[in-house]
Amino acid sequence: MPLPPIAPLDDDLERHLVATREATIEQLLELVRMPSVSALPQHAADMVRTAEWLAGQLRWRGAEDVEVVKTALHPIVTGRIHKTPGAPTVIVYCHYDVQPVDPLDLWESAPFEPFVRDGRMVGRGTSDDKGQIVMHLAAIEALQACRGELPVNLTFVFEGEEEFGSQSLYTWIDSARDRLAADVAVISDTGFFEGNRPMLTIGLRGIMYAQIDVVGSAVDLHSGGFGGVVENPANALATIIAALKGPDGRVRIPGFYDEVRPLTDAEREAMAALPFDEEAYRKELGVPALVGEQGFSVLERRGARPTLDIHGLWGGFQGEGSKTIIPAHVHAKISCRLVPDQDPATTFARLRDHVQEIAPPGVTVTVVEHHGGMPSVTPIDHPATQAAARALKGTFGVDPLFSREGGSIPVASAFDHTLGLPVVLLGFSQPNSGAHAPNEWLELANLDGGIRTIIRFWDELAASSR
Repeated sequence: MPLPPIAPLDDDLERHLVATREATIEQLLELVRMPSVSALPQHAADMVRTAEWLAGQLRWRGAEDVEVVKTALHPIVTGRIHKTPGAPTVIVYCHYDVQPVDPLDLWESAPFEPFVRDGRMVGRGTSDDKGQIVMHLAAIEALQACRGELPVNLTFVFEGEEEFGSQSLYTWIDSARDRLAADVAVISDTGFFEGNRPMLTIGLRGIMYAQIDVVGSAVDLHSGGFGGVVENPANALATIIAALKGPDGRVRIPGFYDEVRPLTDAEREAMAALPFDEEAYRKELGVPALVGEQGFSVLERRGARPTLDIHGLWGGFQGEGSKTIIPAHVHAKISCRLVPDQDPATTFARLRDHVQEIAPPGVTVTVVEHHGGMPSVTPIDHPATQAAARALKGTFGVDPLFSREGGSIPVASAFDHTLGLPVVLLGFSQPNSGAHAPNEWLELANLDGGIRTIIRFWDELAASSR
């Protein structure tokens, strides 16, 4: 289903956006060419270069107090345009880091050599989240060019660790409370519903990410000489993983569901009413069947129930041909998506203790926590949420849908719980954008619609505060 038609803004703004559209696209191409992969140490210099580029873009648009904040890992870019006395103050959050690009052989072109074809831009970070940064930059530029000022005051927070846990951001937010005083926080790192239907995300799952390391002997052993005598770490890890989740989709860690807040009947009815075709969804994914926790719908499992998934397994011989060894060590990366009222620290402790308890004898098993983030839910009836809904309807001519989504944006809970701010999750990527996968792409119509919606949103917030 194509994106609904985009309603134009007033004449001056619309003429400006049309005249500068190619320059906006070129700006996004420039940003996507920067390989800002936060998880890989070899890209540390690229992270700094991208942060400096963003700081320059803010300064060019008249932002003050622009700073590239050094952290223990990657920089945070912040700045302010506070030139409208009496207007609401809004924190604008996006992230400039991207996921690793593996597997390279599945990309149409090099991941950081983006191209435009058939109304789409392809490249790592186009939809998650660099395209949404450029939407905000273009909206600011248009308002300044046509009106000379913004209807609201903006504080920018562009971080470089969202794909890597956001640990530096938590520390910085706690130390920068005065700088971050605001009326609302807007996070543009979400997308639309299936069929590219305009949507506001009202709930995000949290996350607990960990690694399991299983070690046997000091070196690989000959399987003929030692098979049947020592525990094989690969077999042991397989045993552990198999015991973490049952065939009914339920996680088997003791206490895992103890704090899970049940869905109300009204919430389940609202999810069931969304225009979602499970069979079309399955076909689009190209999988033989949809699976998960029994007793819940696909949308409930995707956005409102906790999960446990293995993300990577390595160890032993993986080359061509054969090599008969008992590997000395093997490893797995694992995460749990969390829902209200689950806590990542508690979930990790339960995982660690359970793995230690079920680990076979003859190996040493270690469970290490990488990062975590709390889940968050935003009320539909909050004035800021309703202002965003009006802005989306003004741009696309249809009432937006409201849905919980399965992804995790750790900063949402930080803005909510640490700063006490309402959070509006206003994102514009299409649902099948290939985020985190090869050939990630952004529909240019979503770029166009996003810019116009942001402008309308600032106007709606300003009007509702009068």
